[in-house]
Amino acid sequence: MKTYHVVAAIIEQDGKIFATQRGYGDHKDGWEFPGGKIEAGETPEQALVREIREELDMEVSVGRHVVDVSYDYPEFHLEMACFLCSIESGAPRLLEHEAAKWLPVSEIDALDWLPADVLVVDALKQQAIVQATWDE
Repeated sequence: MKTYHVVAAIIEQDGKIFATQRGYGDHKDGWEFPGGKIEAGETPEQALVREIREELDMEVSVGRHVVDVSYDYPEFHLEMACFLCSIESGAPRLLEHEAAKWLPVSEIDALDWLPADVLVVDALKQQAIVQATWDE
């Protein structure tokens, strides 16, 4: 089974997190944290900055590592490193996704998250530092 090494941005602003809805592929319409594949020679942080620029046309600052997720989809194995991010400049402009939402933690379970991203949501709800930020 092919393994993909990817990164995901947990973009936080004003106590809310940013979720995107896939606009293509086998998992079209599923909700996810934006990001993508790590290219040869890139650190996860560099890949995340590049992917967000390509997908959302904005610049982010990559903060602390939140969680690593391993998940077996029927077609491939996913290794995903997730980082808390903040917007440095610009505003999200959807170049690859069909929809996006800013969500308070109280509504985070309302979306139909992709299976690997469900694990990220679970990790976020368990981490007190993020929870404290969201509850302000």
